[in-house]
Amino acid sequence: MNSAMLKFDEKTRSTGGAVIPEFRGLWRLLKPIRWRLILACVIAAIGAAASIVPFIAIAQLAQILLVSGTETAGRVWMWGWVAVGALLVRLVCVLIAGGITHYADTSFQLFVRRRMAARLGKVPLGWFTARTSGSVKKSVSDDVMHMHHLVAHTGLEIVDGVVVPVVTMAYLFSIDWAMSLFVMLPLLVGIGLYGVQIAKIRPRMADSSTAMGEINGTAVEFVQGISVVKTFGQTGRAYRRFLDATQRFMELMGGVIGGSLRSAALAEVVLAPLAALVVIAAAGAALTGAGLISPVEVIPFALLGFGVTSPLMTLFFSATATTQAAEASERVLALLATETLPESDAPRVPKDATIALDDVRFSYDGQHAALDGVDLRLEPGTTTALVGRSGSGKTTIAKLIPRFWDPDGGQITLGGVDLRDIASSELYRHVSFVFQDVQLLSASVMENIRLSRPDATTAEVEDAARAAQIHDRILELPRGYDSVVGEDALFSGGEAQRVSIARALLADAPVLVLDEATAFADPESEALIQDALSALAAGRTLLVIAHRLSTIQGADQIAVVDRGRIVERGTHESLLAQGGTYAQLWTKHERSMSWHPEVHSATDSMAEVKL
Repeated sequence: MNSAMLKFDEKTRSTGGAVIPEFRGLWRLLKPIRWRLILACVIAAIGAAASIVPFIAIAQLAQILLVSGTETAGRVWMWGWVAVGALLVRLVCVLIAGGITHYADTSFQLFVRRRMAARLGKVPLGWFTARTSGSVKKSVSDDVMHMHHLVAHTGLEIVDGVVVPVVTMAYLFSIDWAMSLFVMLPLLVGIGLYGVQIAKIRPRMADSSTAMGEINGTAVEFVQGISVVKTFGQTGRAYRRFLDATQRFMELMGGVIGGSLRSAALAEVVLAPLAALVVIAAAGAALTGAGLISPVEVIPFALLGFGVTSPLMTLFFSATATTQAAEASERVLALLATETLPESDAPRVPKDATIALDDVRFSYDGQHAALDGVDLRLEPGTTTALVGRSGSGKTTIAKLIPRFWDPDGGQITLGGVDLRDIASSELYRHVSFVFQDVQLLSASVMENIRLSRPDATTAEVEDAARAAQIHDRILELPRGYDSVVGEDALFSGGEAQRVSIARALLADAPVLVLDEATAFADPESEALIQDALSALAAGRTLLVIAHRLSTIQGADQIAVVDRGRIVERGTHESLLAQGGTYAQLWTKHERSMSWHPEVHSATDSMAEVKL
């Protein structure tokens, strides 16, 4: 986990926030649609070549009418029909090629988002904690959307920008090479000027993308934390962070535009049809006066010469969008290259529900130890409680068991098998968890509970909800189990917790991890949650984390965690008799309860519930 994060960060730092472009990686990413893109480009090339034919036809008609006299009706009609046919070919090719690339882009976005979602489902949890939700959203949503131009337009624009000038110049060189060189002059100067512009823009695009990520992150944080912000009167300060991020973005974009404005303006003037026409007219007059070319031969250059620059103008106008798309593709590739938790090539199946931690060591940042030599054994059918001060490592132990991370040292086994040798699908059939930070999806209540078992019947879901003490509340919703969370299903913290418990009940896993499951519940909700947990814990290997020590007095084993180590273990009575850390925690707990006798009474009644 740590090495994967460090490699990603080092790669990002080494390029100033952008990942080095990898054409091979992008080509592999486009594999599902690349043959469609190639076909579209071939069709676009035919259409681009056909777009030159009407101008050639007009030039031929002019020469026929000016030189050949009136006995040329057949040839006039022939070139007229050639022009019409070429226009129709151009129209059909544009429609077909554009349709292919746009349909391919739709398929590509679906494919990439599915790959990204699958990847994010396998990366270590620490990958998310090191990034804001706004930056993750930008990669999954915005960056994929920005690749639309790269997939649907850039290839066709490049084909037009290459084929039209090449075919045009090939035709013009067949007439006169000297005049053709003058036609190429604005083209070469314009390409040079636009090259200067792109060279100035490219290094700053990564910074502007980072600034946009900051805007997304601060906006999400402001909205998610609005209740806390308003409660403490910090609306202006929180809003200021968003405005500051926006200001930084505007300054960066202003620098990008200002730095390239002069070269861009000069390029547009040089590549403008009027400039090309002036150059062609002057060159034609000079060469005609010198007797190097006839006046009639100037006509094709006047008709086709100014059109040489038009496709390149279109290509350069879209350079910013193409650059953004290229930057977005690099970030998508970087995310898809993020290392995941490794899966065993020869997965094994646990023989029972025994959990054992043997000399487990773990660090979030590779420098400061969160766990330092933890040994712990959880027997099937028993309850083990972890207690200790905040930051002691309790939650880290709890999240290593469902393999949210891999330990840096030692091993964790389930049924005698190292967690790293168990397939993820098999592991989550054996281990279920309920954490204090409840996450419900914007889906129906039925779908939220079914997350643990998508094939569960309606009756099984309702049975799990009854055991979780939430069935009656769900029936009160406008559409019952079909109500959508966040729309017509608005749950309190305790109710949302019971929905997550119903999910865990439905999973029916033999190992259950509970991390402060009643932290945000009121006394009444806590009593209901405790009843639900009693049903959930029956016959399972249970690991509980609780700050309210009165709720875990009946645990078979209590482990006291301090600074990443287990310093004491035993039953409630034996630990009190030792007079150590647990006894001190218990004394402080009783003292805090004496300050709130009504809470103490409620907690005492709940302590009778045996986990």
